[in-house]
Amino acid sequence: AGRAMAGGGRGAALGLAVAAAVVVLALAAWRRRRRPVREVLFFPSPPSCTEELLAEAESPGEAAGPCPCPLPRGDCSLSRLLRRLLSARRSLELCLFAFSSPQLGRAVRLLHRRGVRVRVVTDAQYMGLRGSQIGLLRLAGIQVRHDQENGFMHHKFAIVDGRTLITGSLNWTTDAIQNNRENVLVAEDAEYVKPFLDEFERIWEEYNPTNYRFF
Repeated sequence: AGRAMAGGGRGAALGLAVAAAVVVLALAAWRRRRRPVREVLFFPSPPSCTEELLAEAESPGEAAGPCPCPLPRGDCSLSRLLRRLLSARRSLELCLFAFSSPQLGRAVRLLHRRGVRVRVVTDAQYMGLRGSQIGLLRLAGIQVRHDQENGFMHHKFAIVDGRTLITGSLNWTTDAIQNNRENVLVAEDAEYVKPFLDEFERIWEEYNPTNYRFF
């Protein structure tokens, strides 16, 4: 009886090992089949209500209440950009000349509250303009660094989880989103992500406040 029980235990363990191996192989096959992100967004994006999208991200699994605003619902370039941002699970690097979109600012603060490491590089002259989200980001505890140069910090890119690049002509402002002819490229490609991430790290260190010189 003891030998039978031992044999049964070994058989169960072997079965579990085989099942685990099958799951690992299936996951690996899915990852191989999964196509990397390739998306192009064009602006202007028509005015639309993004409250449901943001409320769902803030309280996953809870039904969002009806939004009283009269704006239409539906997919648009802004909502797609928001979804790409909200997909961050570990890190978000932002390198932006101007940042005043309240929807994008809310999404970034939400990621910070989730525990995503958020770092922001921006332009010193534009971060203090009326409507800028930079002050709200800092109040939320998000790290922000800015230039100390005569020229503009004119980059406009974001890196999600170190693997997805979001870049293009778009300034993250309501005016640019709703009125300007702009483009945004979203690419999950290590060959493109790495140089942008290297550039971000270089600027991040260069704009370290301990390096500032005041005359």
